[in-house]
Amino acid sequence: MYEGSCLCGLVKYVIEGEIGNGYYCHCNRCRKASGSAFASNAVISPGDFKIISGEELLKTYFNEDTGLMRKFCSNCGSPIISYRPKTDVMAVRLGTIDSPSPKGPVAHIFVGSKAEWVSIADNLPCFNERPEG
Repeated sequence: MYEGSCLCGLVKYVIEGEIGNGYYCHCNRCRKASGSAFASNAVISPGDFKIISGEELLKTYFNEDTGLMRKFCSNCGSPIISYRPKTDVMAVRLGTIDSPSPKGPVAHIFVGSKAEWVSIADNLPCFNERPEG
């Protein structure tokens, strides 16, 4: 089990299962949502994610064009999860996990749309889109 929280600590959650592969996502949407060069996300099972406090503070942004829902703390603005209801895929922002994590991201994705000023200097695989599987 993993515990996590937002910046102000009012939203707390647990992940009752394993954390899947993590990615540095360089897509335009993740850059905008994070306010940075990329977002660090990991896939989790939606049924394993439970809010334990501060649920009333969570706000939702839903993009009908992409079907992507993002949840963030309305007090401090920390992005917590993104979720695609049609495909039942959920991702948690790795920076909000408070428990020690067994692994970090395994690849960079959407590098075809990365910020021009970013240089990828690690040896992780890079994908122009989302890899299969």
